[in-house]
Amino acid sequence: MINPHFFKDKRILVTGHTGFKGGWLSIWLQMMGAKVTGFSLDPKDQEGIFNVSGIKDLIHDVRGDIRDFDILNQAFQEGKPEIVFHLAAQALVIDSYNNPLETFETNVQGTANVLEAIRQCDSVKSAVIITTDKCYENLEWVYGYRETDPMGGHDPYSASKGAAELVISSYQKSFFNQPDSPGIASARAGNVIGGGDWSNNRLVPDIFRALKSNEVVNVRNPNATRPWQHVLEPLGAYLLLSQKLYFDKKQFSSAWNIGPFSKDVYTVKQVIEEILKNTKKGYWVDSSNPKQLHEANLLMLDISKAFKFLGWRPTLDFTSTVRMTSDWYMMNEDADVLLFSKNQINEYLKLWNLLKVD
Repeated sequence: MINPHFFKDKRILVTGHTGFKGGWLSIWLQMMGAKVTGFSLDPKDQEGIFNVSGIKDLIHDVRGDIRDFDILNQAFQEGKPEIVFHLAAQALVIDSYNNPLETFETNVQGTANVLEAIRQCDSVKSAVIITTDKCYENLEWVYGYRETDPMGGHDPYSASKGAAELVISSYQKSFFNQPDSPGIASARAGNVIGGGDWSNNRLVPDIFRALKSNEVVNVRNPNATRPWQHVLEPLGAYLLLSQKLYFDKKQFSSAWNIGPFSKDVYTVKQVIEEILKNTKKGYWVDSSNPKQLHEANLLMLDISKAFKFLGWRPTLDFTSTVRMTSDWYMMNEDADVLLFSKNQINEYLKLWNLLKVD
């Protein structure tokens, strides 16, 4: 289990804190009393979780580009973090086709910069570097990929994340192999959904943008399957992993798949229909184009390693995942967003406690 007392007063640096997952992680850490420094570019979406929750005012908010090593390193030297979560990335497949160089610079060189900043910062005890399930060479097998399967990537985004995993492995073997080195692990999560994500070319934000505007939901790949999970699922795993790394880097300094059980892998169509059932409005059409850019149709993760050794397993089933996501987007306009988000975290933790994950 996550020990909230462990994080109290810990100095923690989160890259990408202005993004979707980074915003939620910052809220969770602040709830536990951590001293959070966020390092990121300005938020792309004014309606995103970072802006509308007001978490900016409760943490140390530093703006910068992870491609600029000097500025990044300065943030490390000034913040002296004990724990690092690296989430900053160019995270969209479609954008990687439009801007491949920016994608590789951000996801590969940016990751190397973060690792080098960690190497030069004596205060760091553990670090979780976030990549993606798409880092694998996806042959669209019917079974889940394991942490030992080859890296790959058809599109620039996937390739950049596979390359980032090689950079992480290199730093682990070359620089973080001494008794006093920090514990470094990578976490490969599946398709994450939840409230407060307004990125372009993502399924859930596209759905709620259409619903908000009373427009039809256009879906470009309805039969594709993905390891969908609520944003709190991987974040809980990242927190647990950082805690384990802090005390036992030898056992936990490796790659970890974080995803749903294989029975909970659903199609894009099923996600849409479940959301529309929750919201009781809207409809969708198949706008697939045979000439559209390549995206994987079948992708699953084998999470048995995390289940057995990390003591983590998914908490929310598919229905609960979509329900919590829909509830956030459909909250009253005058609602306290930060309080609503914290209540969802507490709801999740109560369910996790009932599962008795040790």
